[in-house]
Amino acid sequence: MQYKIAERVAGISDSVTIALSAKGKAMAAAGEDVVNFGAGEPDFNTPEPVRAAAKRAMDDGQTRYTPAAGTPALRKAICEKFKTDNGLDYAPEQVVVSNGAKHSLYHALQTVCSPGDEVIIPAPYWVTYPEQVRAASGVPVIVPTSVEQNFKMTRQQLADAITDKTRVVMLNSPSNPTGAVYTRAELAELADVIVERDLLVITDEIYEKLVFGGAEHHSIAALGPEIFERSIVVNGVSKTYAMTGWRVGYTAGPAAILKPFARLQSHASSNPCSVSQAAALEAITGDQSVVATMRAAFDKRRQLLMERVAAIPGLSMPEPLGAFYAFVNVSEPISRGFAQDSVEFCNRCLEETKVVMIPGSPFGAEGYVRISYATSAENISEGLDRLKRVLALA
Repeated sequence: MQYKIAERVAGISDSVTIALSAKGKAMAAAGEDVVNFGAGEPDFNTPEPVRAAAKRAMDDGQTRYTPAAGTPALRKAICEKFKTDNGLDYAPEQVVVSNGAKHSLYHALQTVCSPGDEVIIPAPYWVTYPEQVRAASGVPVIVPTSVEQNFKMTRQQLADAITDKTRVVMLNSPSNPTGAVYTRAELAELADVIVERDLLVITDEIYEKLVFGGAEHHSIAALGPEIFERSIVVNGVSKTYAMTGWRVGYTAGPAAILKPFARLQSHASSNPCSVSQAAALEAITGDQSVVATMRAAFDKRRQLLMERVAAIPGLSMPEPLGAFYAFVNVSEPISRGFAQDSVEFCNRCLEETKVVMIPGSPFGAEGYVRISYATSAENISEGLDRLKRVLALA
């Protein structure tokens, strides 16, 4: 039988990030000594108070449906978090809790994109952004940035990319995969263009608590009333509290957008897991010292990674100021024949050194690889030792 797959689904690419990470995990499960730099999640356990809150919720019978948009207590806590941390004033009906920030982004695009609408995405970008735009029948418009501009889109680049079909601008700061962090002044310039051209911005702030080297996180939505009413802010507990598997993300924005967003979610997935919501409530309202502890550990690893990469001839990288990724330039070994491109580079390194890295091409930046430092200092040293040896032999 011939099966016809809808165009909006048939055109979606596989995730290279997931595929390479899965290959590395399979090798490790088979007993091979793999160093995994592919992970997009903290290697810490979820904090004990958060785990305890989940256990209490189960014991108390919080195992049934909640409101589709999330429990009232969690939505209220998210509003208080936005006010305290970001200077954003939302009412609970302007917040929807979803099954992870990826789910939040998906429903945001499904809510605001009509067929043919253009969505501007600066590159390098998280691999999921263009695919989610296509799934919403939109058209991703990629704006390449360079290491010379710290992988951040400029006001002029944004203005030049806008057409009469442009509907949305997507921003991610701190950035996956580059670790770039937009300054307040840089966001203000982008906000001016977005307001002037009457666009929407979806701002993915999932890594907001992971900033280093004197960098500060700013939400573009907080830069004035006009940009506030055009902003859809996506965040979650996954990265900040080492809760990737709990699947809790959330979105805030204008009620005119979040109400249909909530209706869509009610028919697509109903509510997020009730027990996970109880855990997220504890994470957001409880003791925040654990966040500083994890951030300090990531910062030490970040500095170690920068030192070790700088010691490998032919490799270079800008300083990552946020998230837990380094975006390493491997164009020199590629140019001398080690590999044809970043995908082959990562596959060869996996096969010959058992080191998992993610190629830059799926992020819209050929000649680079993404290395996650959400792993131990020992793994960072061992993995880069292996990489240095294989590149020296090539």
